Formats: sequence, C-alpha cells, structure tokens
Amino acid sequence: MAETKREIERKYEVAADAELPDLTGAAVADSVDRGVTELDAVYWDTLDQRLAAASVTLRRRTGGTDEGWHLKLPVSLAEGVRDEIHEPLSDTVPRALLGLVRSRVREAELMPVVRLLSSRRAHHLLDAGGALLAEVSVDAVVAERLTDGGGTAQWTELEVELADGADPALLDKVEKKLKKAGVRRADSSSKLGRALAETAPGSRTGGGAARVAPAEGAVSSGKRAGKSEAVEQALRESVGEGPGTAGDHLVAYLRAQRDAIVSLDPAVRRDLPDSVHQMRVATRRMRSAFKSYRKILDRTVTDPLGEELKWLAGELGVDRDQEVLARRLTARIDGLPTTLLLGPVRGRLRVWAVAGRTGSRGRTVAVLDGGRYLALLDAVDALLAEPPLRPAAAKPPADVLPKALLKDYARLAARVEHALGLPAGEERDLALHDARKAAKRARYAGEAATPALGKAAKRFARRMKAVQSVLGDHQDSVVAREALRALAVQAHLAGESAFSWGLLYGQEEASAADRERELPQVWAEASRRKLRASLGG
Repeated sequence: MAETKREIERKYEVAADAELPDLTGAAVADSVDRGVTELDAVYWDTLDQRLAAASVTLRRRTGGTDEGWHLKLPVSLAEGVRDEIHEPLSDTVPRALLGLVRSRVREAELMPVVRLLSSRRAHHLLDAGGALLAEVSVDAVVAERLTDGGGTAQWTELEVELADGADPALLDKVEKKLKKAGVRRADSSSKLGRALAETAPGSRTGGGAARVAPAEGAVSSGKRAGKSEAVEQALRESVGEGPGTAGDHLVAYLRAQRDAIVSLDPAVRRDLPDSVHQMRVATRRMRSAFKSYRKILDRTVTDPLGEELKWLAGELGVDRDQEVLARRLTARIDGLPTTLLLGPVRGRLRVWAVAGRTGSRGRTVAVLDGGRYLALLDAVDALLAEPPLRPAAAKPPADVLPKALLKDYARLAARVEHALGLPAGEERDLALHDARKAAKRARYAGEAATPALGKAAKRFARRMKAVQSVLGDHQDSVVAREALRALAVQAHLAGESAFSWGLLYGQEEASAADRERELPQVWAEASRRKLRASLGG
C-alpha cells in the first residue's frame, strides 16, 4: 500500500555560501543541525513534459531516509501544497503510480528527463517540548537534462517544509525572519520546474553551462514555474476575465471541465472523499453544455462525444450512487429509537453497503484504466484544440447565451407542469425524475453563462438549483424505497424481522410526499417572469 503525506513547503533564493539565519523565537524554541545528506533524484516524464505542465512530479530518489519513488500531486492552486505518494525503490515505475498519472500521460512513454544531485544540509525547527515544527534545508543542486541535448545548471536554494500537523501559520513567521535576513522567495516553486527551464536548449544556462547563483536577497520576479498555463487560463476565463465572443466563453468553460476531469482522476483512484462526485459533475457539466449551447458548437461533432460522457458519468455513478444511498439509509436508521430496531438492522445494512461498494469500486478503477476512457479524453482534447464553432459563436455572449437559458427553462417548465398534472404514483415519479434532469441542465447552463452575463444568470442558476434540489430529494426517496424493499425481502428470507425496514420505507414515502407538496411553491419562485426578463436576449 502506497504511503501518502501532505507536503506544505516554500522555497527561497540564497547564495551558494549562504548561512542559515537565526529562526528561533515565537513558536520556534530551537534549531538543530541534522547534518548533510547526498540525494540523487531522477525525474520521469513524457518527452513533451505532460506531468510538469500539470505541476505533477514523478521521481526515483536514493539517499536520505525516504528513498524510493515519489509522486507529487498538487492539492490546489495554492503554492507549495501537494500530496506526496511514496512507493519502495525499484528499477521501473511502480504500477500504482502509473495509474495515478494515466489521465495525464495517456499512451505516451514515460522516460527519465532530468537528474538532480542535491547536497542537503537540514535543520529541524523544534518547539519548547522538542516536537518537530518544520525542516529547513539548504540544498546545493546540480541539474542534468537527460533529453534534448543534455544541458546542465546549478544553484543553491533554501526550503522550508512544514512538519505533519504543524500550524501553517509558522511558514509566515519563518518567512518574516528570512526576509529580514535578505532572503526572498524563489522564482520557481519546484526544483524540477527550475531545472527544466534552466537546462532547456537555447536557455542561457542550458547546453552544459553552469548557472551562477543569484545574490542573496535578490527579489524574485516573473511567473513561478511548474503551473499549467492551460489550467490557469481556463480558470481565469471561467470567472469572466477575457473572452469576448460566445464561442470563446463556451470553450473556456469546457476547458475548465476537461481540466477538472483529468485532475480528479488520481483522486478517484485514491478513493478520496467526494472525488467521484466532483468528477461526475464535471463530466455532466460538459455534456450539458454541449446540449444547451448547440447554437455555438456543431452537434454532429458534440453529440457522439456527449454519448461517451454519458457513459462515463454512468460508470462513475455506480460508485457514487451506492455511497449516497448508504449514507441516506444510515441516517434513517440513526434517527430511529432503539426500541424500533428489530433484528440486526445495522449489521445487514453494513453488509449490503460494503458488498455494493467493493464491487463498484473495482469497476470504477477498471473504467479509468480502459481504452475507451482514454479515447474519450483524447477526443475532448481534440475538440478543444479545434472547436467545431457555428456562426453564432462569433457573436457577443449577451446575444447568444440568454436564448439558450430561456430554451432550457421552457423545456423544464413543460416537464414540471406535466408532472404536477399527474396523480401520485409511479408515472408521476418518472415524470418528476425527467423534470429533475431538465432542472439540472438549466442550472448548469446558468452557471456556465454566469461569468459572461453576471447576476442575472447567477440568479437563474440559483433558482434552477432550488428546483433540482427538491426533485433530487424526491428521486433519492424513490431509489431508497427500492433498496429498502430489497433489504426487507433479504431480512425476511433470513428469518429476521422486516418491521424496521417497513418503517423506514414509510418514512421515505412521507418524505417524497413532502417534496411533492413543496414543489409548486419552489417552482413558482423559479418561474417568475422577472427572472427571465433580467437575462435579456
């Protein structure tokens, strides 16, 4: 089983002969010299550096107490916060790590791209009780590029890495002391990013030239290396900074969803909380955008891709839906008095939940390892590289997006009115389920349009979400009743009492009825003419 730790660190520029300033005071009671360690790290990537572009690093390192393979995945865009996954030393990349980079690498070959030799003098910062707060190291680094002609570079840097469980505010306190000593943040947030930049063919330091370390205290400038420009651009555009046409706006939104799917892939494989849900949401948002904005993108191209996205969302749903349903039923059981729990109710639910989770979990990972999934990612990349834009894509967003929102609203209105006109029962349940899907599509369309249309689209999305929430809880009750009936049958066949399962079934029936009574008022709020008029178009 791979070992994972959260890495929170900052890097600073120092001269080759720099002495570590006094960092004691406040929370730091002592600084202990831990001596010098020689580290030899070989970084692996594709020839076109797909991992580095995504701020992902994969290395094989010897020396030190944690030699082996290390994969570092960014936790967020916050600088210096990554999850480091460790596997034992081996000659080839461990299979577990290959899976975690698969969404980035696809079928491309991984190879050694950079070798870093670091002579590290480490100091431990301790509190008054002797507990480790952070490790401060001064690294003398020699970098050798193993591709593209083999350039070299060298530099010295200071690194501050927070100890497990330590207060992140300590980093600010240490940085304040470093600044007083003339030490400033490094331009690059990673050794690999710096090595790739300074050993690249045509760079001032590449092709065998040794780099002269900057003067101590030099002020950092420029963009920090290692961040994906594509991700940053998509995020900027998704909050409304830039694209002037409807096509530009939609492509930026789709790019953000693609980036979310790819970056969430390793989290799903690691079974991190909410990762399956978030990946499924990104998949559905992209597919929904294809449907809502057919005036912008050619549907002959997007429809087949949408079907593949539907397949992926469905496969991810096997895991997610089981998880949500188990939580719902557990909460129901927790709400019952113990006198009404007849038989091994909790135990039977646990067995049911584990059995379903184990099967679906393996299936999800198998899907992410499959060729169909990789082909889907490649197809999305191809669409974003050459979007199949229609004439309306050249118009301003305000001329195109509101019409799409109003069309989705009309579709939802027809389904809600149809469902409300039916008597209670299975047919109405199905109609409400169809209305829920229409509400979700309208909500996603509003969210996609918000950066361009502002508050009007945001209000629209919020109202659509309220409708979706009521209808979603209703549908959850329908699914829960099916599961409860199956559990009651299992209990009966095993000679157990089915009383508690029947009681829970009745609660879910009552919950569904409550949602049906709530829907007309929620829909009245969402269907106000003023809401639609504010969109323009």
